[in-house]
Amino acid sequence: MIRLPYGKQCLSLELDAPLLTSRLDDFDPGMDGRAIVEEALRNPIGSPRLRDLALGKRRCTVIVSDHTRPVPSRDILPPLLDELRAGNPAIEITLLVATGFHRGTTADELRAKLGDAIFERERIVVHDCRDASANVSIGVLPSGAPLVVDRLAAETDLLVAEGFIEPHFFAGYSGGPKSVLPGVCDRVTVLGNHCSAFIDSPNARTGIREGNPLQIDMIDAARQAKLAFIVNVAIDAEKKTIAAFAGDCEQAHRAGCAFVAQHCAVDARPADIVIATNGGAPLDQNIYQSVKGMTAAEATAKPGAVIVMVAECADGTGSEDFYRALADCDSPRTLYDAIMATPQPDTAPDQWEAQVLARILMRHVVIFVTRSGLRDTIADMKMRFAADIGGALDVARAIQGENASVTVIPNGISVVVRPQREDRAKEDH
Repeated sequence: MIRLPYGKQCLSLELDAPLLTSRLDDFDPGMDGRAIVEEALRNPIGSPRLRDLALGKRRCTVIVSDHTRPVPSRDILPPLLDELRAGNPAIEITLLVATGFHRGTTADELRAKLGDAIFERERIVVHDCRDASANVSIGVLPSGAPLVVDRLAAETDLLVAEGFIEPHFFAGYSGGPKSVLPGVCDRVTVLGNHCSAFIDSPNARTGIREGNPLQIDMIDAARQAKLAFIVNVAIDAEKKTIAAFAGDCEQAHRAGCAFVAQHCAVDARPADIVIATNGGAPLDQNIYQSVKGMTAAEATAKPGAVIVMVAECADGTGSEDFYRALADCDSPRTLYDAIMATPQPDTAPDQWEAQVLARILMRHVVIFVTRSGLRDTIADMKMRFAADIGGALDVARAIQGENASVTVIPNGISVVVRPQREDRAKEDH
């Protein structure tokens, strides 16, 4: 029996098929999440302790994750805040919620994420990339895009960030400099960094950090913003902290990425049908986020293979611009070609997500298992709707044949798929 995360529950599937899974779930840290973070704070990588950095500083801005990220803030923030105040009890701390290009995080979402004590005690500001008055220009990125960041990040005396590290479908890995870009940048900076040429780069793929044009911009943005210290964690399928990396943004992030890569890389033979999920809530809350899980399936799908995506999408499409791009185009190919012809300064909101989905749809049929209220929306976006996983698999086999090979990725967010060539896979047998 295969269990597939779906919202806050799981769907079950009777199927004998290869599973591509992260080995993070097998890692035993030997202590709870908060203790892991405390240990990392006591032993920072490439940096003095945070309490030492806080000495003599009047203001500190701590970038925290938004509602779309399963960052275990309740493990990270209490010891992080204690460490700051141990060094400087009088320091003025602001928690700046890194929404990037997402909608604003609600008060209820913040309370659920941070806990009552932090929500009620700390000053919390939600970043708005569309509010030009709240953002300030501090430079230019290697890509040529202007670097405009939240004023609270630019004008603080000490900039710190929490986060978590997972494979990312075009930035290589999450965490580290992504807290700044796109986390607390103005829309003009996010759009410039997420241009079609960068998304099209063969280095803008899951698990690739070096030579990734988006990551190059992101690292530069973090440097210019003077991001002084990060606390990033790795988590398992239950969203529990299993490792933490604190210290210098580049060095600590690099160490965290190496840890995640060691446990998340999987070798996969190309398959005729690939079933994937986005790992359940909160990452499967909309169709926009679900594209990430599809890219894991894409990496091990044969040409013309069928991808079955499983996601609850309680928040609908996640972006009207993303939805309209797919719904209004004649075909994925025409959409892709139009995006590729778009100059960097003219990058449209959420163009990057539409670009990646169009790339997938040009090569694969996508059957989307989700709630019935999205039936028409899925069809509008050039995919096929299925009410349940069994029905989706029946349709996939009708397309590919009863003897079609099937691979299952129970959490497409958590793996770095290393596809084997079909001829090599045959040699191995």
